[in-house]
Amino acid sequence: MENSEGLTGTIKVTPKGVGYFGAIGEEINFEIQPEYVNTALNGDTVKIEVLDHEVYGRKQAKVLEVLERHKLEFVGTLETSDAGFFFVPDDKRMYRDVLITKENSGGGKEGDKVQIIILEWADASKSPTGKVIRVIGRKGEHNAEMLGIVYDKGFVIDFPPDVEAEAKAWKQKFTTEDHLKGRKDFRETLTFTIDPADAKDFDDAISFKKLDTGDYEVGVHIADVSHFVVEKTALDREARNRATSIYLVDRTIPMLPEVLSNDLCSLNPNEDKYAFSAVFVMDKNAVVKERWFGKTLIESDKRFTYEEAQEILDAKEGLYADELLTLNALAYKLREEKFKNGAIEFETEEVKFVLDDKGKPVKVYKKERKDTHKLVEDFMLLANREVATYMFNAGRGNNRMAFVYRIHASPDREKIVNLATFVKALGFDLKNQEGETTAEDISRMLKSVEGSTAEMLIKVAAIRSMQKAVYSTANIGHFGLGFEYYTHFTSPIRRYPDLMVHRLLQRHIEKGPIEQDEVIKYQHLSDVSSEREMDAAEAERASIKYKQVEYMQDHVGEEFDAVISGVSEWGVYVEETNTKAEGMVRLKDMTDDFYEVNPKIYAVVGKKTGKKYSLGDRVRVKLTASDPERKTLDFQFVPAA
Repeated sequence: MENSEGLTGTIKVTPKGVGYFGAIGEEINFEIQPEYVNTALNGDTVKIEVLDHEVYGRKQAKVLEVLERHKLEFVGTLETSDAGFFFVPDDKRMYRDVLITKENSGGGKEGDKVQIIILEWADASKSPTGKVIRVIGRKGEHNAEMLGIVYDKGFVIDFPPDVEAEAKAWKQKFTTEDHLKGRKDFRETLTFTIDPADAKDFDDAISFKKLDTGDYEVGVHIADVSHFVVEKTALDREARNRATSIYLVDRTIPMLPEVLSNDLCSLNPNEDKYAFSAVFVMDKNAVVKERWFGKTLIESDKRFTYEEAQEILDAKEGLYADELLTLNALAYKLREEKFKNGAIEFETEEVKFVLDDKGKPVKVYKKERKDTHKLVEDFMLLANREVATYMFNAGRGNNRMAFVYRIHASPDREKIVNLATFVKALGFDLKNQEGETTAEDISRMLKSVEGSTAEMLIKVAAIRSMQKAVYSTANIGHFGLGFEYYTHFTSPIRRYPDLMVHRLLQRHIEKGPIEQDEVIKYQHLSDVSSEREMDAAEAERASIKYKQVEYMQDHVGEEFDAVISGVSEWGVYVEETNTKAEGMVRLKDMTDDFYEVNPKIYAVVGKKTGKKYSLGDRVRVKLTASDPERKTLDFQFVPAA
């Protein structure tokens, strides 16, 4: 291959300092050895030169120039050095320690968890220099570790004073407003919320009325955040920058100040509340015959927890039992129709933690999804779909009217081929033609694995093979849900795109088609929101992983049931059955034979005995080490008795 200069794109960097580069507009990917990374960090935009040799069949390149830094702020721990401190980053993809002088330490001490900003790094032969911008707490302390995760993903905790002041001013203003101005009064219609027991903000409520015709009027009432968070205000700028609330194992980092998220906007019971509503007239088969969108005034009659509502459904008696049972029957019909149209059911197991007063996990349990969870979800999906359908059709003839959709592209062919190979190795089949598949084929395959030992592994692998759902002004439908039109309308307290959808829907209702010259503005906001959503999801996963490993610290030396969740050249990944905590059995610790990886059958195989450890196998393991700092667990296989 001839040398080529000027390819630009994003570099991914591993903890070992090896780079992987995909050029914009190019299908070929390149590997970059540590000596050629040239100070580039994970996510940076770089210019590379293609080299004329390969390493183990991988095309090689070197970084010529870092064009744009993806990230300059990092969270980690201070360690003492002769010149002051070394900063050891939590994100191991930041593969170099950072030099911090005493003058730039911000009062931090050895062992402190801190956030720093890189000041300079132009010479790859030297360490970067940095400055402490925030001392978070002591390494290993619960609060410091949780806050560190949030800061490391680029989020902030506290709201600026002008934002808090603007939110508090609304509290007074609300008491003097004419609550019915421009709103339809739904206070006499039975309305309730169904949420987790520990929920503090209530985005959505459902109203129910049986009509004389025998049909039903079902209202999906969503907190009218757009009334309080007005464009070009300090509140709006802050919400736009945050883009989402973050849900860690022990706390919520809200998108909006508490006076809004937990009070003014929250649909608390027995209080007049502003809502933006989607109201449907449905027959007994859940077919929508009429729909109406608009601003309303509601009063929730009851705040149900999921568990309370489920008890009523199970007993078929209790407060609003008839209404809940009818809504549940309608939700079943909506669900049946959704799956008939190609939706994929990705139900995986989630874990929740019980923490003591110091934040230490004392219990881990699996979250149950019951009918009440699905009831609420199905009516929220209905509202999201109907709003998107209405706005798309309203834009016909307007050459793509400005609107924000939630889209989910068809899976990448190569990933589907890999998934099909993976599934086949476990004894199942995914129908596809050179990577082309349908949602129905994936659903059929997922149905076939139900009850098997490999069920959760295959579901997780299937999710990973999917494209990421994102926000976009260009509608391409939602592959996973099987919807031609879909948006996010139902959670504006915690998602900025929902707030944009409310504004655009109201503008269309009041003024007709929205000018397409705003498409660029809303596409940019959609891109930013998609990125922040992924950052928040990473933070949430990191907090769960940390608590899983911390919980297991007190169980070193104990034996557990587990499932083999992966194999690599280093060892066998296992997932503990109850906590879902994942760790590794290292090949070097498997001393009864010399084991080699056979990637074709997703297994490690003993050279002498032919003994095999395969993906999906149920195994017995012993926990030998737990390291919360590295978020790792070490296991050993327990020989069968």
